[in-house]
Amino acid sequence: MQFRTQIPISKTNSPIDYNSKIISIGSCFAENMAEKFDYFKFQNQTNPFGIIFNPVSIEKIISRIIKEEFYTEKDVFFYNERWHSYEVHSDLSNSDRQELLETLNKAISETSKYLKEATHIIITYGTSWIYRNIESDEFVANCHKVPQKQFTKQLLSVNVIEQSIQNTVDFIKTLNPKINFIFTVSPVRHIKDGFAENQLSKSHLFAAVHSILNDCHPEQSRSLSGIEYFPSYEIMMDELRDYRFYTEDMLHPNQVAIDYIWQKFSENYISENSISTMQEVSEIQKSLRHRSFNPESEQHQKFLAKLQQKINAIQEKWKHIKF
Repeated sequence: MQFRTQIPISKTNSPIDYNSKIISIGSCFAENMAEKFDYFKFQNQTNPFGIIFNPVSIEKIISRIIKEEFYTEKDVFFYNERWHSYEVHSDLSNSDRQELLETLNKAISETSKYLKEATHIIITYGTSWIYRNIESDEFVANCHKVPQKQFTKQLLSVNVIEQSIQNTVDFIKTLNPKINFIFTVSPVRHIKDGFAENQLSKSHLFAAVHSILNDCHPEQSRSLSGIEYFPSYEIMMDELRDYRFYTEDMLHPNQVAIDYIWQKFSENYISENSISTMQEVSEIQKSLRHRSFNPESEQHQKFLAKLQQKINAIQEKWKHIKF
């Protein structure tokens, strides 16, 4: 007997392997998935400008990267004893203006270089709600706890999101025509917006993303067009429809849920010939976390020597892997 419905997922025609270079951009769920890539030692870069939730702000960052439009003093502001940029996450904010600008501009250069070589980009959208700065009349990615009276809040329309996604794809393809896109909608619920408002927000993202998927070479399969959709939100809402799969805030997927969604992703998006390497890496990772009761014992020294042999063997094969 089946006690739950399972989301059908088509296997990609452009699987990820240990030669692939992946870049992940978007919401905090993008970071959950990127942690898995990091754990298994894939070549992965994640959110060089921090977590960004909405499509328009992601488009703006991508545009900067592609055009190499470097940040200047007019792009940052001082508030609460730190310098910030409305385009990036507060994790990058700095007490020194010059250091912030150097960090942002280094991220532009390095991400541009990485994007040229990347084989896959995973973009995770979190919300359609966005804040506009009243003074500059510009959308912001992060308000940095500036008083809310300085912003207006609005819901991006499906058409605006669709155009933004298309612009993002077009920008990236000018730099790297062969890159594969994987879009997903974050399963994290933004309840601060309201319950109904969160559903409305997610529905706009779904409608826009699927419109792009259907418009992109409708005579071909989605994977052949290089643009695919991974149903992380649907897996969370349907296969894992129980609060035991959430963290204490009842909004974010817990580790069990993240592991399950990763398993679904890896079954369909990671090449079968990479599975054995993933298992070897996982065994090494677990061994590295092992704590001995007696570190000086002969048995532990043998364990360490054997572990080093495993590390050397895998690094011979894959030069980018570091432990």
